[in-house]
Amino acid sequence: MTKSLVLLVAALDAITGVSAFFRMECRGRLAMARIDPLVNNNEVGQHVHAIHGSNGFSESSVYKDLRGGDCTSCAAKEDMSAYWTPNMYFQHDDGTFEAVEQIGGMLSYYLFRDPKNNVKAFPEGFQMIAGSNYRRDYPLGDADKPDPPQSNWKAMGQTNQADLEQRALGFNCLDYSKAPEASLFRHFMPTKDYLDQNCPDGIRLELAFPSCWNGKDVDSKDHKSHMAYPDLVQDGNCPEGFDTRLVTLFYEIIWATNDFKGKPGKFVVSNGDPTGFGFHGDFINGWEPDFLQDVVGNCTNPSGEISDCHLLTLQSEAEQNKCKINPPGVLAKENVLGKKLGKQLLKALPGNVPIQAGPQSATPYADGGAGGFFTSLFGGGKPKDTPSSTFSAPTLTYQPGSSSMYPGGGIFLEATTSSTPIPAPVAPSSPSSAPAKPTFKQALAAPSPATTPAPAVASDPNVSYEIVSTQTVTNGAQVQEVVWEEAVKYVTEDVVTTTTVYSGIAGRSEQHRSHLRRHGHGGHRV
Repeated sequence: MTKSLVLLVAALDAITGVSAFFRMECRGRLAMARIDPLVNNNEVGQHVHAIHGSNGFSESSVYKDLRGGDCTSCAAKEDMSAYWTPNMYFQHDDGTFEAVEQIGGMLSYYLFRDPKNNVKAFPEGFQMIAGSNYRRDYPLGDADKPDPPQSNWKAMGQTNQADLEQRALGFNCLDYSKAPEASLFRHFMPTKDYLDQNCPDGIRLELAFPSCWNGKDVDSKDHKSHMAYPDLVQDGNCPEGFDTRLVTLFYEIIWATNDFKGKPGKFVVSNGDPTGFGFHGDFINGWEPDFLQDVVGNCTNPSGEISDCHLLTLQSEAEQNKCKINPPGVLAKENVLGKKLGKQLLKALPGNVPIQAGPQSATPYADGGAGGFFTSLFGGGKPKDTPSSTFSAPTLTYQPGSSSMYPGGGIFLEATTSSTPIPAPVAPSSPSSAPAKPTFKQALAAPSPATTPAPAVASDPNVSYEIVSTQTVTNGAQVQEVVWEEAVKYVTEDVVTTTTVYSGIAGRSEQHRSHLRRHGHGGHRV
């Protein structure tokens, strides 16, 4: 019998496009405030951000400040990085605003993707931004239709950085009674009516960061030019001059848009964007580079569960939620929530940010400063220089993903390098037979389910199928086990043929248990 495990692993990597990854859970939130040390260093930020990570974070923080923090709102104590994105707001029909609740904190995937299997850790002092604050349009193609196959992007001339940046943004409609949509399926914010009718469990905002580095600069003037996307956004080849492959970051944040079902109004990002095209994210590395490199090289369990990485010191969700920062000066008293916690509804977005719908790019607006503070705290008039443009969202309908190796998570990848079929999500039960959704406590208390045997694979008498790898896949309310088998053919000569096959899915119900723990669906709200 031949020893072909190395060949098998190579085949699996070709199919999945990722040899390993982990999900950094940041259940706690440091603050919700107008702080942005990259864009508004040592100043009041232009718009509100949801901030996670090291409590060394401030309006002027850099690497050494984050490393000097005494806690992190993320699961691994060794991760002293800072992660932040704009907040989500609901604008009522009368023009007032209130913050939309963030469910389960934030999830950041660390994906180790590189055709050469040579992923590097973030260097000391590294920082970057993904997305464009001022974009208000989707000139790449028809936003009413799904993206063309990734294998066609190059021939269509759609692998320049501006195009890839647009495809790095996703708005995932959440309905846990259905098979989930693929990540990065929709690149715009659905309308309020669409969300009410199709997304009963809220919306998940997704953002992929560039992973191709120029190998020398830990930052750049725009915090983006030292980085580039590979030609398939999260996978593929890096452009010339950006040959060093860093860890691929992928943010997920769930917002409880379902709390406003039936209420007249619209959703808007805190930077004044009702389209979603201008959603963006920021990152400052807070890992010790050599330690993170050890994690990249040794935490290779394909489950993606952070608990499977023995190098990390994990802390409980309660401990994560204890880690906070105090916003500086005047921001400590700014009302950024609206009626939450007994505060009054806001007369304007915090910072007096104007709503700019496009389709032309939004214009830079003066930072909120004291005027913006007093408006959000005490109420005030209409924001200055608000364009009169309107936005009509595309009508891309709900569509379960079918080409993601991990359909319940954020690592959507088309299988363009292999003819081996990728398992499609399990079809949802009919409404009449669908079980009731468990409560958060019920889900956490659910016993470990039994595993259904995988279907048998037919073979000839000279072929033996041996299980070499199993994989857990979360899909809505189900957890599936994917079993990979190796076909080994015994012959009289010293010649052996091996074939890797996908033997099937052993489906099993886990009542959202793992899914809830990762994303906080229906449970803790930050």
